[in-house]
Amino acid sequence: MFRHVARPIRTALAACILLPVLALAQIAQSQTTGDTGMTKIHVIVGNETLSATLDDTQVARDFAALLPLELSLSDYHATEKVADLPRKLDISGAPDSYTPKAGDITHYAPWGNLAIFYKPFQTSRGLVRLGEFDGPMDALMQDGAFPVRIELAE
Repeated sequence: MFRHVARPIRTALAACILLPVLALAQIAQSQTTGDTGMTKIHVIVGNETLSATLDDTQVARDFAALLPLELSLSDYHATEKVADLPRKLDISGAPDSYTPKAGDITHYAPWGNLAIFYKPFQTSRGLVRLGEFDGPMDALMQDGAFPVRIELAE
């Protein structure tokens, strides 16, 4: 059928047919392998390793660039665990506010700190979501300040 069509036209037609097929194959592969562009991290508390996933956002990538981090978490308002970060994160393009839920990992831009919510809270201006824990975070339920290590998962 394509024998009488000039070579450049045959090439263009083949590309029009193959490109959508290749794109669909890549989407199917990313859904199968879980390759969503999100970054897996570990939060290590004593002998326990908690898994979490960072969102595929500029601010979450900026946070990931700081890892590994050794931080001291402490309780804030019986709702969240907080720690100072070495610097404020780039929140360009981030929403002005966020309504956190239990398990959310966030950055409170006005103070430049990390905030891990173990209870839901009201919409807060300057709060930016970084990601969330993949499962239970019981190891974080400690009194007083305690050390944690946050690192990229291998």
